[in-house]
Amino acid sequence: MPIGNAQSSVRPAPAGRTDAATDRRRTGATRAAGRLRSERLAPYVLVAPAVLIIVVLRLYPLLLGVNFSFTGDGARDGTAVGVDNYRELLADPLFRTALGNVGWLVLLLPVAVAIPGLLATFIYLRVPGHRLYRSVYFFPAVLSPVIVGAIFNLLLAVDGPLNSLLGPAGVGPIDWLGDPDIAMFVVVGVHVWATFGMSLVVFLAGFATLDAALLDAARVDGASLAQVIRHVIVPGLSRTIQFVFVTTMIGMLTSMFGLLFVMTSGGPEGSTYLPEYYIWIQQGQMNRPALASAASTVLFVIMLVVGLVQIKLLSRAGREN
Repeated sequence: MPIGNAQSSVRPAPAGRTDAATDRRRTGATRAAGRLRSERLAPYVLVAPAVLIIVVLRLYPLLLGVNFSFTGDGARDGTAVGVDNYRELLADPLFRTALGNVGWLVLLLPVAVAIPGLLATFIYLRVPGHRLYRSVYFFPAVLSPVIVGAIFNLLLAVDGPLNSLLGPAGVGPIDWLGDPDIAMFVVVGVHVWATFGMSLVVFLAGFATLDAALLDAARVDGASLAQVIRHVIVPGLSRTIQFVFVTTMIGMLTSMFGLLFVMTSGGPEGSTYLPEYYIWIQQGQMNRPALASAASTVLFVIMLVVGLVQIKLLSRAGREN
């Protein structure tokens, strides 16, 4: 074929076709950019309702309560009083007792977490009796705090069944709920018994994510149960333990009102006061909402600080293990 004819046979594509291909590429790029933008916005759209609910029903009332704590009660209702309410709280012996009891709760918190943690470990490792633990562990969690308090009022009475059992051993009778030195510990023990089922469920869910090969390797190496718990289970469940610590602390500080009201009513001698019970007394009986708001603010700060410290300490312990 002549060279001239070959060159003449190669003709440029019509301008219309080039423009159509370019338009298709631009349209495809625009659609891809739109999909990418939608994918980026999707998480924010999905969490927006939850964030809105938290802001409207949690954060906004919290800010209103903090603002209200700087106003007065009674004759000074609605008047700005600065930090007078907080000064009054610190001068009130009952509120100082409540803060001291919070300190005891923080010290007893590891015990409240260890109980469901050990029971979950026994169930997971199928030690003797694990079927019994699995069948009865959640039963207390379905009972109302009022019912639990009424049951233990009968069991712990001076002439109740517990003292009757301890009598032949030369112990008692003990006034479990009337002795200021032990009443708070008794109520906390009842609360732990009534609520550990939920924490145990969380621990069992955590065990489902634990690598079973590590446990098998530990058994092959001849590790004891204590060594398995310390070197395998605790590091593997560090996130679960952090979660249970924080939720248990919040429950102990904000969910014991029912037991306190039924079992001791804050007594004897105010020894079982907690901030939430003090708040109810000031708001419901003394008609001092501003002072109650100040106490609520203090309780919130305590929970925030203790929770952050716990997470920090547990995270450091997890890294060391």
